Amino acid sequence: MKQLEALAREAQSFSTPHAEAAPAMTEQPVRWLGKQAKPQAELLTANETEVARVMQICNACRYCEGFCAVFPAMTRRLEFGKADLNYLANLCHNCGACLHACQYAPPHEFAVNVPQAMARVRVQTYTDYAWPAALGALYKRNGLALSLATAGGLALFLVLAVLMAGGLFHAPMAGNFYAVFPHNTLALMFGVVFGFSVLALGVGVTRFWRNVSPGAASGAAVAEAAHDALRLRYLDGGHGKGCNNADDAFTLWRRRFHHFTFYGFMLCFAATCVATLYHYLLGQQAPYPFWSAPVLLGTAGGIGLLIGPAGLLWLNVKRHPQQGDAAQKPMDRGFIMLLFLTSATGLALLAGRDGSAMALLLAIHLGVVMALFLTLPYGKFAHGIYRSAALLKWSIEKRQPNKLQLGSD
Repeated sequence: MKQLEALAREAQSFSTPHAEAAPAMTEQPVRWLGKQAKPQAELLTANETEVARVMQICNACRYCEGFCAVFPAMTRRLEFGKADLNYLANLCHNCGACLHACQYAPPHEFAVNVPQAMARVRVQTYTDYAWPAALGALYKRNGLALSLATAGGLALFLVLAVLMAGGLFHAPMAGNFYAVFPHNTLALMFGVVFGFSVLALGVGVTRFWRNVSPGAASGAAVAEAAHDALRLRYLDGGHGKGCNNADDAFTLWRRRFHHFTFYGFMLCFAATCVATLYHYLLGQQAPYPFWSAPVLLGTAGGIGLLIGPAGLLWLNVKRHPQQGDAAQKPMDRGFIMLLFLTSATGLALLAGRDGSAMALLLAIHLGVVMALFLTLPYGKFAHGIYRSAALLKWSIEKRQPNKLQLGSD
């Protein structure tokens, strides 16, 4: 134990001078040079310097090496540059197991808090790699109030459009949404917004991918990364008992609620895709009967998007303050609420599509969905994209020889 303490203190001494100098560099974004997308400067922000300090101490200790992919990846490095820190931060799933297991966690003088340090760098990577770069600052402003205001504003605009076109209440239309908003109008509006969201996220994660220099991806590496991402493997705490949330007790509910949310979202997306095929390939226009594939998929997905976000919001409220970055909670809750409202308004529309308030319900639902699409590239949704890329990087890296020969692999 004394030898371990000495190693940790030595690591602390190496990193402390950098930590003291860091506050002067609190905002040092990555600058891109041409097609290679390489950073112009390796100056670290204060948050990145803190992660580098923590990783030096963890590299001397190695107690948490079996908890998740972060620590085996850490052992392959003796120094931590900006790209390494961005990669490790996105590889971290913020399960909290290492915080409660760490003998150097606060109130120890080393104050090692891996989940919190990683969370602060993680959101900075979204800003650094954002496209267009000028919109990267939205990650810091995209909170609960902005999300709800955007949804409310768009819903109000569409409600007023319906009101001016003939009234919010009408004779039953047998669920014919296109009698309220023409199909081509809806397809154009949502297609443009969704297309921009996909493009913005795609450019951002491509920049991240090039910067972390992952190497060639084999089929086995891709399959393993997809398996780990879809199962949320690293939300099991490294031992299968789950994450820490409010205290040092283990729980699998964070993993379960993430699964409800993700697969609910994917089922809703599948419902939209199937309905598109029905419309363009089969010539079958909405509304579709309840037992049709689009409605069944959408209903199942909607239920998942009620349970998952509600549970995640509950866990977010109860989460221990040292388990993450409190400054990001508004962004987290804004995204969670938009997902929940998208589902709630969609299910309400399904239930009332044959009634006289269908136009009103449709306008509200479309406003919420539009707000969700608009905020996708610059909100919490990005963490799933960047984390999947980091998992693929780790799957590639672990198959390569460890040049340091210091880790267990």
